[in-house]
Parts: sequence; C-alpha cells; structure tokens
Amino acid sequence: MTLNPEQATRDILQKADITIGGDKPGDIRVNDQRFYGHVMRGGSLGLGESYMDGWWDANELDTFFTKLLRSDEIRKDMGNYLPAIVNAYVSHVVNRQEAKRSLKSVQAHYDIGNDLYTRMLDKRMAYTCGYWNESKNLDDAQEAKFDLVCRKIGLKPGMTVLDLGCGWGCFSKFAAEKYGAKVLGVTLSKEQVALGMEMCKGLPVELRLQDYRDVSGTYDRVVSVGLMEHVGYKNYREFFEVISRSMKDETSVALVHTIGGSISSTSTDPWLDKYIFPNSMLPSVAQIAKAMEGLFVMEDWHNFGADYDKTLMAWYDNFMATWKEIEPKYGERFRRMWEYYLLCCAGTFRSRYNQLWQVVISKKGVPGGYKTVR
Repeated sequence: MTLNPEQATRDILQKADITIGGDKPGDIRVNDQRFYGHVMRGGSLGLGESYMDGWWDANELDTFFTKLLRSDEIRKDMGNYLPAIVNAYVSHVVNRQEAKRSLKSVQAHYDIGNDLYTRMLDKRMAYTCGYWNESKNLDDAQEAKFDLVCRKIGLKPGMTVLDLGCGWGCFSKFAAEKYGAKVLGVTLSKEQVALGMEMCKGLPVELRLQDYRDVSGTYDRVVSVGLMEHVGYKNYREFFEVISRSMKDETSVALVHTIGGSISSTSTDPWLDKYIFPNSMLPSVAQIAKAMEGLFVMEDWHNFGADYDKTLMAWYDNFMATWKEIEPKYGERFRRMWEYYLLCCAGTFRSRYNQLWQVVISKKGVPGGYKTVR
C-alpha cells in the first residue's frame, strides 16, 4: 500500500528520531500542508524551498540537520530524488566550474552585498572556518586560524605569498601585518577586491580580480583558503598544477584549506547549488590525493571540521543580531534562506558529515622532514 505524503514524511523523519509537532530540540512544526508533497517530490531542494516559504519551522534547525545526517538510512536516500539526479548528471556532462561559469557563481554569492558580510563575519572578514583550539570567540578563532596557516608554511619576513581565492584579503593582510610577507591575492569578486584593497591600504598586498588559472609568476609560499570547494572535480588536477607552477623552487611549501566530503562526489546538494553556492563541490580525500599525485609530497593533513560548527553558529548569531539593520534591503524570504543555509551547514559539521582539512604539500619533500604544527 502506498503511503500518503504526510505519512511517508513522518516515517522518514522518525528514522532520525525527529517528530512532527514534537517538543524535542530537533523536532519540527508544519505550517502548510503543501510541505509534505513538496518534500517527497523534491528531496533536499523541496525541504529548503519549503522552509524559505515558511511552510515549516524547527525548534532548533541546526539540531534537526545534525540528527538527520547522523541517520544512515536517510543519508543513503539523499541522492534518490530527481533534483539530485539531474544535478549529478549536469555536473558529469558539463564543466560547471570553467572560467565564465566560475565568475557568475562568485557574483551570485560573494557580490550580494558587503553590508551583509561585514555584519556577519569577524573583524578581519574571514569567510572560512576558524580555529577554536584555544579561542573563546570568533575574532580570536580567525586570528588563530591565520596564525596556524603562517606557522604551517614557515612564513618569514620578506617572503612572497600567492593567496588563491583571497576573499576580502583577510589572510593576505594578516600575513603582511604579522609576518612581514609580500602578498598577491586573486578572487573573482569585484566587491571583495574593492573592500579588501581598502582594508589592506598601506601594506605590501595586492588583490587582483583574476581567475586562479590565470596567475603567473612564482612565490615562496602558496596558500588557498576556501577556494577548492569552487574548483570542481573536472579541474582538481589543473588546480594543483597551478599551485605547482606557482611555487618558486623545491624549498617552497603550499597549504590548501578546504571543506571535504567523506565520499567522492561529482555534484553538490541541489538546494545549496541553486540558492547559495552555484556550481560548488566538496572534494574527498581520494580525489585530492589523485589530483596531486606525482606533483607533491603530502607533508601534513589536519582535520578540524568540528570547529566549523562553532564558526557557523557564531556567524548565525551575528547575522541575527544585526538583521534589523539590513532587513529592508533583503526581505524575510532571504532571512529564512540565510538562516537555513547557516544552520544546515552547522549540522553537516556537527554530525561529522562534512570535514575541514588543511593539507600541507611540498614539491619533493621538506629536507629532514616536515615538523607538524598545531
């Protein structure tokens, strides 16, 4: 006997100990009966869109996703909905991260407004995972992350650094201020370059509106913090080839900081792809290893993915605390979309569904061995 959409949805959620109308932190409330059919037809895309439209709410959205993603049964079924299948097929036949597509993808997310990001992020405008090892707040966690990167690559005064996917120049500025480095950063976001150059004024930092594939020259150190998620599996090898040819000599060291997935994938979640990060994709350990095979020695692989949960929750708190200041520009549907994005992602890291890696690589191995830094 075929279950109706409501009963089918209830049964699926019950597998993750989530009750519709319950009072536990991860339980949800349905505000519109259209929710059931939309979710059963659209999977994760339908779930996200129906939340944006106000058709359901959760007692704690981050806990809802944590419980959902800790359920093995539900995780197995996540790719069995039409939007996910279509997304995977398109990613297979098209290079969704070619230069022109990458430009549009960056503009869709990073150029929506510096007014949003200046309120949500830390004082340095870091839009990647902080390092909470000994940190008590977001500002300290981001400072600790940048210092960790500098120590891992052995940065010294006078060294030249290439910052691939530099964002607002937050790492570039830190490396110049604290370590005396000379930095070139590249990004495809004109908003990031404009604000970033203002923030880096007076420092030996240049931020350039440029695709990472078009960089030239060689550098003592190469760093990529948060770019690889936008590279795409068809371009992973070229990404590492760019890093290799940008390293000055065999003594150069590079660091790649990226979100990662526990299984190899060639597409992303349909809702995130449509509304938040178009054409994004998380690499796996196997995909990274294959892409850099024969180019590098892997010196260190550090996973601190649980720290992204804390980072995202701090961003969410900042976003909600200042929302009234930008509400007229963005509107209620955007607020629900952004809330869903931040708390959904927090759940993916809290459940350990997603990881955060820093990978240190050298061309032929650090003489005498690499000294691990934490």
